[in-house]
Amino acid sequence: MGRLTVLALRAVLAALLMGSVFVQAVMVPLLAMDLGDLAADHAYLRTPLLTIVVLGFVTVEIVLVCVWRLVTMVRRGTVFSHAAFRHVHVVIGAVVAAALLVLALAVLLAPGEAVAPGVVLLVCGAAVAVLGVALVVLVLRMLLAQAVARDVEAARMRAELDVVI
Repeated sequence: MGRLTVLALRAVLAALLMGSVFVQAVMVPLLAMDLGDLAADHAYLRTPLLTIVVLGFVTVEIVLVCVWRLVTMVRRGTVFSHAAFRHVHVVIGAVVAAALLVLALAVLLAPGEAVAPGVVLLVCGAAVAVLGVALVVLVLRMLLAQAVARDVEAARMRAELDVVI
């Protein structure tokens, strides 16, 4: 990966991380104040909604940090090692947690007249889409495992060739 590509990706990751922290620090308290004005029959939604929003941003931040670390490993040429799997596993876990949070949001919104049934169905679709992202990352993890195995095999063959020569 080229130096300019790594620099551009790090700039995007840093902007996303700063934006996420800004939303948690500024926008979530504003959302909490807005949710304070809910009708009495929907007041039970306030705390779970805020919790889902905050935890959702935490999952995004975890993914961003892990991707940053993987980009660093790519730049150093160490991504084809077993150390990369730890970051990939954390990304998969965070994305699955995000999918579960979106599904929890749908379950929270489903009863009563708080939102239309179509909106709940759209939120369920979003949960499936996020879970699909986790499956894509899982496939990429399998590709990484194959690349690491090939790299280990190539190193072993080079060592055998060095002995012969």
